[in-house]
Amino acid sequence: MDIFFNDPTDIPLPPDEVRIRHFEVNPWSDGRRVRVYLEVTPFQKRPNGEIIITNAGGDELANISIIETMDPKMEFTLHLRGAELRGPFTVSAYIFYYEESADTSADDNLSFEGRERAVVDRITETFDMV
Repeated sequence: MDIFFNDPTDIPLPPDEVRIRHFEVNPWSDGRRVRVYLEVTPFQKRPNGEIIITNAGGDELANISIIETMDPKMEFTLHLRGAELRGPFTVSAYIFYYEESADTSADDNLSFEGRERAVVDRITETFDMV
């Protein structure tokens, strides 16, 4: 018996076609944490990502790096730094791949230093604590 959990009509996409499918931000009632749900389209090559939360002054309060995710559906809780948290807040999510270098050896592919990011999709939303 074969069991398939993926939708067969959801075709995995090449890196330059991967997009953010759903993005949701839900502040916790404690005013210090934020739940972020991120879903991307199915992919052929595992994407990287970054989620950053800033305050109205542009100060970074939280961030998370996603390294070659295996799952297109992700959920995170980000803890906000700082003594005084006043909104509105901005949350930005980026999906990217590292540019391939033409003259790298197999050992060099393990390092991301010096490689450019190719951002394939991004989204930004504002929110306030409840």
